[in-house]
Amino acid sequence: MVTCLDADVMVIGAGLAGSAAAWALTRRGAEVVVLEGRRVGHLEGSSHGSSRIFRRAYLKPEYVELTGQAQHLWSELAGEHGAPLLRRVGGIDHGPDRQIEQIKAAFDQFGVPSEMLSAAQAEQRWPGMTFAGEVLFHDEAGVINADETVRALLNCATTRGAQLREDAEVDYLEQFPDTVVAHTRDGQAHRARRVVVAAGAWESEILPVDIRDRLPATTVTQQQVFHFPLRHPEVAWPAFIHNAGNEVYGLPSGTDGGKTPAFKVAEHGRGTPTTARTRDFRVDDASRRRITDYVTRWLPGLFPEIVAETTCLYTITDDRDFVLDRVGGIVVASPCSGHGAKFTPLIGELLADLALTDKPGSARFALHPRRLAR
Repeated sequence: MVTCLDADVMVIGAGLAGSAAAWALTRRGAEVVVLEGRRVGHLEGSSHGSSRIFRRAYLKPEYVELTGQAQHLWSELAGEHGAPLLRRVGGIDHGPDRQIEQIKAAFDQFGVPSEMLSAAQAEQRWPGMTFAGEVLFHDEAGVINADETVRALLNCATTRGAQLREDAEVDYLEQFPDTVVAHTRDGQAHRARRVVVAAGAWESEILPVDIRDRLPATTVTQQQVFHFPLRHPEVAWPAFIHNAGNEVYGLPSGTDGGKTPAFKVAEHGRGTPTTARTRDFRVDDASRRRITDYVTRWLPGLFPEIVAETTCLYTITDDRDFVLDRVGGIVVASPCSGHGAKFTPLIGELLADLALTDKPGSARFALHPRRLAR
């Protein structure tokens, strides 16, 4: 029996979810070791960049409620970090396939302030944006800097004693009755009572077969994002989601767009299937053309000239729900499907609950067979 422990809890992966888990665990007094297979802030996963949407607009009421809990925790994290990490810019939803009436009903259910605008009213409020049909606006939406958030979470966690080990890529896990051992590719064995696996697109490579077989159907895709310069930077635009057959989103670029004020615009659901190890990092020409055409049609307040572009990974479950569950001493964390960033500090708390208690998590986010059928 292995008895020499590195920590109470080991966290595998120092992206948004893993860093949030480390933060939440150390807030509760746990001894934590974080293993990151690369260097913190690397560009190979799903947690880099200066521009992610925080929004409360969901068709599923449960998610609207969760965004409220996350919003509170973003404020707590900012207080500990000493600077805001969520910048409010407001958010709009529009398009015939966006189902904004249902989103508005969910807002009303949880007391989220919102308003419906006509296309003409919206175009007057946000010059340079074009609309067709009604527009739903809520002012609690904003922008998250993923790079800064990861640094803040890890700084807070390490200040409270967490250990961070970079270039420690985990090859496989062994689970014993009271211990989990993480074997890294350099031949080291790291031991803890419980392990949180927050490895994103690498998740299935690390998990034991019996747990891997309980994962919901999941697809890894390579997405691409584009940044366009603003014609009139003095006009403050909100983040948006527009669904008229092809879901497109946009938000202020931050530093990802370069030195000139820019806006990030991308497709949400048309990535190329890949794996963490076989992706090619090449921006898809067809997506580039579609988004440039979109900008020309719907966002005349942008110059239709790309100033920056990049790729990232989505890890997408068929039902678009997260995976947050525990089997024995292994906590599985896959807050995926391209909408997990906004929940970062809340996901950390949910993972800490799973790692430090024996209470079951939500059936919505469970592994099979407990996962709710959709």
